[in-house]
Amino acid sequence: MKQSVIRKICVYCASSRQADSVYSDSAHNLGSLLAKNHITIVYGGGSVGSMGALANGALSSGGKVIGILPQFMHDFEWGHKRLTELRIVESMQERKRLMIEDVDATVALPGGSGTFEELLETITQKRLGLYLKPIVLVNTCNYYDPLIAMLESAVQKQFMDQRHLQVWQVVEQAEEVLEAIRKAPAWSSNAVKFAAP
Repeated sequence: MKQSVIRKICVYCASSRQADSVYSDSAHNLGSLLAKNHITIVYGGGSVGSMGALANGALSSGGKVIGILPQFMHDFEWGHKRLTELRIVESMQERKRLMIEDVDATVALPGGSGTFEELLETITQKRLGLYLKPIVLVNTCNYYDPLIAMLESAVQKQFMDQRHLQVWQVVEQAEEVLEAIRKAPAWSSNAVKFAAP
């Protein structure tokens, strides 16, 4: 992508407290890494699981973290209380829209259905030429292998174009994220012309 300056990154991740600590450790490492590189994080605003670890990692390293939280989650007091900024929005749809607004890339850490929904919507928007920035999957402990295989199968079976394999990048650990963003292939709004194979 030849992107020299990365200022703001959206991170999709989970709020599960039951998942193995290897996932929250990776999230914490990513938060710290982005903060040390003076990159603002935009994420879902949660305080526990990988969400909390991501934010805490960044904040402990002097970073800036913006959380986007729907009102009903705020009512349940799910929001992180020490963020640089916590924006309360009306709906999940508004949350997803604001999370990728004006960011330089999107990163998906392992997560559940909410993370899958956010990630796949962003992949779809990029496929349609509506979102043009890098998308990086952090494949901790091979978590995303089944999803990657499914996406590759969609290409093989011609539900997606071969060029769509360039929509996302895959790394094994947080430390590889920034390099993957910088090396991501350029993407154009002209992608809409081959959105359907």
